[in-house]
This record gives sequence, C-alpha cells and structure tokens, in this order.
Amino acid sequence: MILSGLWRDLAERYERVRNFMMRTALRRFASINEFEARTSSQNGEDGILAEIARRLGIGAGFFVEFGVQDGSVCNTALLAAGGWRGVYIEADAACSQRLRERYASSTRIKTVQDFVTAENIAEIFDRAGVASEFDVLSIDIDGNDYWVWRALSAFRPRIVVIEYNAEHAPPERWVMKYDPAHRWDKTTYYGASLASFAALARTLGYALVGTEKTGVNAFFVRADLVRSAGFRALSASQGYHPVGYYGIHHGLGHVKRDGPFESI
Repeated sequence: MILSGLWRDLAERYERVRNFMMRTALRRFASINEFEARTSSQNGEDGILAEIARRLGIGAGFFVEFGVQDGSVCNTALLAAGGWRGVYIEADAACSQRLRERYASSTRIKTVQDFVTAENIAEIFDRAGVASEFDVLSIDIDGNDYWVWRALSAFRPRIVVIEYNAEHAPPERWVMKYDPAHRWDKTTYYGASLASFAALARTLGYALVGTEKTGVNAFFVRADLVRSAGFRALSASQGYHPVGYYGIHHGLGHVKRDGPFESI
C-alpha cells in the first residue's frame, strides 16, 4: 500500500511538471489539449482559443458565433467578457431574448435572431456588418454545420471552431444530408465527421490543429497562419478524440439514430 501510494504521488508530480513544461518552455511543441481550460465554455474551448489567439497576436479581436442559446455558456463568452467585439446569432426566440438582455448595455456585442441556413448565412453576416476577414468563427447548430461553413467561403476568419460528430471516427466520411429545416432532436444524427470537416477545411484553405478531449469541437487555423500559430497541422486521424461527453454534463446523452447522409 505504501509503495502504491508513492508511485501514485510520483506519477502526479511527473504529470504536474510535464504540464508546466509543455505550457512554458516547450509550449511550441504542445498539442492544443495542453491548454484546455473552462470558464464560460462547455469544455476546454476557452483555454484553447485563448492560446491560439495569443500565438497569432490577436488582442481584443472580433468573433462571430451562432448556436449560442442565451450566451451564458458558449465558445466565445470569455472573449466577449474580455473586451472583444462580436456578433451572436441565435434562432430560438426565448434564448435570443435572454441573449439580447445579457448584452443590452454593450456597444461591442451585436445579437441577431435568425434561423441559419446555407442559403441565408452570408446575407446575415453582411447585414450584421461582418467583415470578410475577422478573428474567430464558431459554428454549433447541431445539424447543417458542414453546409453552412461551406457557404461562407467568401469570409476568411483566422480561427474556426466547429462541432463535429465524433460518433463517426476517421477515416469515415459522413455528412448529414442537407436539410434547411433541420432541428436537432438530441440524437446522433447531426453534423459531419471529423474526416469530412478536415477535407472541407483543406478546400477552404484551413488546417486542423486539434480537437478538445471530450470529442465535441474541432479547431482549424487558416493555412497561411499555421506556422505563426506554432501548432502542427494534423490529419483527422491524428486530431480525433472519440465521444467523451456522456455523463459529464448533467447526464447528457445522444440517442442513436441514422438518417440520410453523404460520404464527402
């Protein structure tokens, strides 16, 4: 028992030292997962976004996020609190009302109530005054995410965060068939596989730099900025994390369901 306790203590010390070294002297060799931290995000997205932005020299930048509910827990909430400007887009009327109330006194944050589709997203951006080049785009609409990102080819954010469907592991190409009226039914039928997102990213000029440990969000950096970011460009197999969110968020689980899809 004493030896077991000593080994456990040594292992914990080693892990603390390793993490410290990866975050400081060796940070340029670290994966994005070394920087995961959760303040206002659901998982470790806060820390990852902060580190990528720091490496790219982005101070108080500009973001766009849609699928944010009331904005209390989302990928860019900490950025908004830290002085960034941005646009939030939410379809649900009740959530959108709370979102408006949250930022009613802010001159930096614009809120938009609209149901996002591949056909209207570029027009929504134009109406909200989003420039063609900005800092962070976060997409989480539990359905047509792939098709909507593809429809935004005229916009060149430096960093893209997008939810992938970890039920479909690399090298599987799986994209939910486009349905502009789709609303998530809390099943495994949504979005696209990481391999499909990685392939789309390459055509749009982006590189995958990793996913967070719970297998929810993938992080992409614009290809011309990857060297500056100091993270390795990864294949889908290298960057993939399997489903790891069951039971950690109030018993969250997704019922298995199949549906029409495309292997692209």
